[in-house]
Amino acid sequence: MKPVITIEYCPKCNWLLRAAYMAQEILSTFVEDVQSVTLVPSATGGRYTISIDEAIVFDRKEYGGFPEIKELKQKIRDVVHPGKDLGHADKH
Repeated sequence: MKPVITIEYCPKCNWLLRAAYMAQEILSTFVEDVQSVTLVPSATGGRYTISIDEAIVFDRKEYGGFPEIKELKQKIRDVVHPGKDLGHADKH
């Protein structure tokens, strides 16, 4: 079964648009590799995490901010399809 990605975001911080943008980028890049991307408003203020099948791959508080979309795609690729070429997102 393909993995499920969950983006939990703080609605009080107005991070819905950021979460929706990241979901769009993930779905566009990994259209064949993921089952779904779900947006979940968090009951905890300031929370912004991204999980793959309930394993957290990104936590805003641990990271100290938000990742560039390129970094996020690389983190997700390394879990859902390690051999996938991300094209320009893999260039340094």
